[in-house]
Amino acid sequence: MKKSFLIVAATTLVLVGCGSNKQQTEQDRVENVEVMSLVPRTIDRDVKYSTTLEGYEQMNITPSIQGNIERIHVEPGARVSAGQLLVTLDQTQLNASKLQFNNLAVELARSEALLKSGNVAQSVYDQLKAQYDVAEENLAFLQKNTFVKAPFSGVITAKNYENGEMYSPAKPILQLAQISRLRAYINIPESYFPKIKPNMSLDIVSDLYGDKVFKGRIEIVYPTIDPSTHTFTVKLDIPNSSQQLRPGMFAHTTLSLGREDAIVVPYQAVLKQQGANDRYVFVKRGDTAHRIGVTLGQRFDDMTEIISSELKSDDQLIVVGQARLVDGVKVKIADKSNVAFTDSVKTN
Repeated sequence: MKKSFLIVAATTLVLVGCGSNKQQTEQDRVENVEVMSLVPRTIDRDVKYSTTLEGYEQMNITPSIQGNIERIHVEPGARVSAGQLLVTLDQTQLNASKLQFNNLAVELARSEALLKSGNVAQSVYDQLKAQYDVAEENLAFLQKNTFVKAPFSGVITAKNYENGEMYSPAKPILQLAQISRLRAYINIPESYFPKIKPNMSLDIVSDLYGDKVFKGRIEIVYPTIDPSTHTFTVKLDIPNSSQQLRPGMFAHTTLSLGREDAIVVPYQAVLKQQGANDRYVFVKRGDTAHRIGVTLGQRFDDMTEIISSELKSDDQLIVVGQARLVDGVKVKIADKSNVAFTDSVKTN
């Protein structure tokens, strides 16, 4: 029993000794790196986003009454004008409403004459007038929903029924979209919120037309920030008189915000945390490497903008050897390769 205890104690001493040696080796480790100075550079601030185009106005043609479809007057692809007749439903309800309204109109005229001669009470007349007003509203409602007209000019994009079928409001008869004017929505990081204003112009490009540029403007800047994505929404207004662009197309937008100073570094200097989308860099402060979390900004070929409140003006960014580093490890500059980039960067 005593012999076993001595063996365990000796093993423990060996393990403690190995741990101490490993810790000592880690503390003494010095990595060779290359660095660059974090010098702000002037860039053309162009923010680019992708979006899907929509008709500026688009509507499902869904009458508020159910019934047989007497006739659909248009087909998909047809261009229609505001007020044009699109659908006629069965007119049975409408005709019954017309008959009721006409009868009430006759009774109301007779009651009005009797009221003037004092042969009918005011309350009787008022009750009849109320019935007349309700019948008039109901007739207008049925007229609108039996003879369905286009609320705006556009193109019929879908047709879901045929003549003679029973219509149910659960599914629209037609779909109408405006294409001479389009809209789109983009989500912009909150850091740009003070710079984005209504009526700012922007360029729109579709892969279908190569480098052809279409013009648009910011119509609405939504006033709140999404707390989960830290972005805000912008609505775009895109004139499309040529009708080359169509609802549903994928498009790229570019918004120019002028020139400003930014920290731009080689893209390979930025590391990505495994299993997450977090980005970070290592900077040399004194003889130690410090890990700094960053957000990526604009990309310029093999360079990228980085944004972080933790960066200091006298930091030296580690651009070679950073993949071997951990926070707090000692580093030294190899071959005096300290490089400072001070030229201006422009987007392509």
